[in-house]
Amino acid sequence: QVQLVESGGGLVQPGGSLRLSCAASGSIFSIHTMGWYRQAPGKQRELVASIFSGGTVNYVDAVKGRFTISRDNAKNTVYLQMNSLKVEDTAVYYCNLVQILGRAFSYWGQGTQVTVSS
Repeated sequence: QVQLVESGGGLVQPGGSLRLSCAASGSIFSIHTMGWYRQAPGKQRELVASIFSGGTVNYVDAVKGRFTISRDNAKNTVYLQMNSLKVEDTAVYYCNLVQILGRAFSYWGQGTQVTVSS
């Protein structure tokens, strides 16, 4: 089993910043990808940012230039630095880890609430 523990969510004013962290532990052998998804009320879960084992990163267009994903391989931890936050960034943010063991296995954190409001 793999456990993902997220932290860093909270309430922030528009234009503010937050940093999310996700620490992975357990039966980790070969991480393929770590990433952040978000789900706003009444909307589908969407990919926000991902980072592959080789370091390649991807962002959804809505956060490009404002969010930065990074990873500490030694700690099996992924971070999401969120700057210039907007009201529309309000959502529950979920950490995801994919590892390949013959086939792909996907794991999810419990989610952390990010609320952007004045």
